[in-house]
Amino acid sequence: MTRRLLLTLCLLLLAGGVQAETKYVVDKIIITLRAGPSTQYQILRTLPSGTAMEVLETQEKYSRVRLKDGTEGWVLNQYLTAKPIARHRLAAAQKELTRLEAENARLKEELAKLQKSAQSVGGDYAKLQKEHKKLLAEVERLRRVAAKPLQLQEENSRLKKRLVDLENEHELVQQENQMLHNSAEREWFMTGAGVIILGILIGLIAPSLRSRKKSSWGSL
Repeated sequence: MTRRLLLTLCLLLLAGGVQAETKYVVDKIIITLRAGPSTQYQILRTLPSGTAMEVLETQEKYSRVRLKDGTEGWVLNQYLTAKPIARHRLAAAQKELTRLEAENARLKEELAKLQKSAQSVGGDYAKLQKEHKKLLAEVERLRRVAAKPLQLQEENSRLKKRLVDLENEHELVQQENQMLHNSAEREWFMTGAGVIILGILIGLIAPSLRSRKKSSWGSL
């Protein structure tokens, strides 16, 4: 008896210093949840197999537990197990199996898509290699061009100067055209004025010439 008490005390000390663990009612029985650690205490409710509970305190025959709804009471240790009952484990295993089968089917479908995509990628890879060669050639060309910055700068300056010269020549040509146009207008004006003056003079001289001519004929 003394040995048993010592063992019980040791268990109580260990239980007080260990974090609370979850246990389950063993398979295919219904046990009672009592208000205290003996059959003399009131039965609070009955618990079917697989009921999960948190162990708060452990004695020689009974453990104080707390259900998921917060109810606390005492149950016999012999009906507690650290693992879920077989029925629940089987249900969990079947559920996991169903999930794994669905995951396997999904992975197979994904694999088929990846294989199909890999074939397409092979064709794209050849195109990318060809495009890569073109880009390398373009980079090399640009590198050669960039190696002659002074030549490019001189060519740019020469073209700018040539553009300025052309703009000046164009402006001179426009001015000459304007001068020629103005000169032609003046010539046309002078010619027209000369014609008008000549017509006036002819109109003034012609009558006197006709009179002299008549007088000459009369004297004969």
